Amino acid sequence: MSTTPTRRAVLAAALLLALPSAAAADGKKVLIAMVGDSTMASYPNPPKDRPDLTGWGQVFGTFFTDDVEVLNHAASGRSTKSFVNEKRWAKVLDLKPDYVFIQFGHNDQKDPTLAPDGGYADYLRRYIDEARKAGIKPVLVTPVARRTFTNGKASTTLTPFADATMKVAREKGVPVINLHRLAFDLYDKLGDEGSAELTASKADRTHFSRKGALVIAELVAKAIPDAVPGLKPYLKK
Repeated sequence: MSTTPTRRAVLAAALLLALPSAAAADGKKVLIAMVGDSTMASYPNPPKDRPDLTGWGQVFGTFFTDDVEVLNHAASGRSTKSFVNEKRWAKVLDLKPDYVFIQFGHNDQKDPTLAPDGGYADYLRRYIDEARKAGIKPVLVTPVARRTFTNGKASTTLTPFADATMKVAREKGVPVINLHRLAFDLYDKLGDEGSAELTASKADRTHFSRKGALVIAELVAKAIPDAVPGLKPYLKK
């Protein structure tokens, strides 16, 4: 049975990602770089009005064994474009981690040049191509949903960016974790009041409390065995 180029790319990527990292095999730590926006970023000095403000990338390493080191380069206010323009992406490439988890969308919404199927998707392709060229395995993550509700039901404006991320992942044959859907379903299940403690403050429905960051990071970690099987051996039991 013949396969299309896209199908072949997906199969090749799956086989590569299923292999344990060479870094771990020779005794070195597996390096995972995090690239994204404020929802993923680290906050060593949180503001007084949000004292436990925490990005999910800040606590992502909690779910891995000591054989893994998470390098969180996510930064507040950044989009796919600004992260590149500020040379932040170049610094991540220079580190040559084994994997890079890429999550944008929230700030891309604010830039008319970064339409979901336009500039945003083009930049995601650039991240993938440049990561692969550097010998890094890219993993796309759809933008985590905001904790917003309409008539008691979870609502979102990020779906076009999540859909575009999924589309690029299929096109380029890279793993993707649909965090947007996972978070949205969680909020819808818990409801507005039941999920209130997951965000940084009553007025902030985008960023997380420490508890919220741990919950979101766990959603990503639980998706790893299927999405990135090469990392499964390094997850804590």
